[in-house]
Amino acid sequence: MRKFIVTINGNDYEVGVEEIGAEERVVNTIAAAPVAAAPAQQAAPAAAVNGEKILSPFPGLIKKLLVAEGSAVKKDQPILVLEAMKMDNDITAPCDGKVSFKTAVGNNVETNAVLAIIG
Repeated sequence: MRKFIVTINGNDYEVGVEEIGAEERVVNTIAAAPVAAAPAQQAAPAAAVNGEKILSPFPGLIKKLLVAEGSAVKKDQPILVLEAMKMDNDITAPCDGKVSFKTAVGNNVETNAVLAIIG
């Protein structure tokens, strides 16, 4: 697995690409500057220990956050809107607590991406 850093709309993403086949060929390489955001992304899972993760049920676009960061929410309360295949889907809180978002409006997320933590 080779790892690359891709910048999209000013956001840096670390991606892994699996190589298939016995022959390895490098077509073009560009030296990348260290990503300042990488340590912050690694620190986020430590916070998850004290709360319940809300995972994306399918890939989609974060269309709207329905509550403010740090707000107290109740079980089954909608907290964000995830658009998939041109349909808006409410993502709800699985329990009572305070919400901490791990994504932002306009982000594309994959299945099982951490959207928020209720703690």
